[in-house]
Amino acid sequence: MRILHTSDWHIGRSFHGHSTLDALSAVLDVLVAQVRDRDVDVVVVAGDVFDSAAPSAACYPLLTNTLASLVDAGARVIVTSGNHDSAARLGFQSVLLRDEITVVTDPLSVGAPVTIPDADGPVHFYGIPYLEPAIVRHLWDGVQLRSQAQTIGHAMEVIRRDLASRGGRSIVIAHCFAAGVEATPGVEREIRQGGLDNVPLPVFDGPDYIALGHIHGRQQLSDRVRYAGAPLHYSFGEAGKPRGSWLVDLDAGGLASVEWLELPVPRPLVTLRAPFDDLLGDPALDEYVDQWVRAEYTDSTPQLDPMRRLQSRFPWCATVAHVPAAPRADDGLGYARRVRAARDDAEIIDAFLVHVREGEGASDAERALVREVLDARAVAEARS
Repeated sequence: MRILHTSDWHIGRSFHGHSTLDALSAVLDVLVAQVRDRDVDVVVVAGDVFDSAAPSAACYPLLTNTLASLVDAGARVIVTSGNHDSAARLGFQSVLLRDEITVVTDPLSVGAPVTIPDADGPVHFYGIPYLEPAIVRHLWDGVQLRSQAQTIGHAMEVIRRDLASRGGRSIVIAHCFAAGVEATPGVEREIRQGGLDNVPLPVFDGPDYIALGHIHGRQQLSDRVRYAGAPLHYSFGEAGKPRGSWLVDLDAGGLASVEWLELPVPRPLVTLRAPFDDLLGDPALDEYVDQWVRAEYTDSTPQLDPMRRLQSRFPWCATVAHVPAAPRADDGLGYARRVRAARDDAEIIDAFLVHVREGEGASDAERALVREVLDARAVAEARS
């Protein structure tokens, strides 16, 4: 049996105010083509199908059409809910889908697999929807469920007991934060609490393959425990990291092989750091004109209207940050003390500039201009 492991589609997520629906649709079209070309039997989607519990109307057609296309390509599809999804909304849609599509959102269904046979016998697919301990602990009397580790651990015990009675090969699909991985800052909404919610790797012992979701980058914790990551880049912290899915082959003995299938990146991400004038004019940066750009200008003082000016060169500039190359030296003097120490109006103006421009006072040209304005004011007052 051939299985494609994907996750974290985050349908409806924006990127710095820009919709990602069209880009995600194009990438998922490639994923569907891979399923068809590679004769994939089952596609598993390990949670965070939507980006929010209340996705916009435009998100639903993309999900429905993609799932239908996967079935038309010859695959069964099994989807679990993630921490971003509304299990109720995702579960409601499941009754409207085709028989070849299963959406797992009910915690009590954890020990009830979707069983799909092949030439070597049955393969049992156990979906674990995202389990928030505070919400699901009442479902299992007498079991202490205060953390993700305990909750996923209990779900795996339920699965192992069921599997022992059934026999055969098995796949588990779960959405959690496993110990040993690093989240991309600013991407995954943390589901850990003081480290208690890291799920130890031995919790996943038993099944032939564990298809995990929640981490946006490709991760291999063991031969049989992996994260596929998201099909799109949703943060500049992910720039350069591959996007794709795992192609998993089972034979009569269990896990036979795992191969990474690359997905295209519609628009690469890059962080450019340089003085502002170089960002605007350096020919070496021409190759980044059509990429998503995070611009960090290193001038000592902030620039006027930097986003508009940078977008005149980089239309896909998404964010601008002022990152001075030399940190401001703290002389211990506050603005009020500088003003009190000033001997004339020119020095008061210079103190103000030092205060608002990260320690940089007036340049020679600015001092000359200030002196000219002050002299003109003095002449006007003398004539009045």
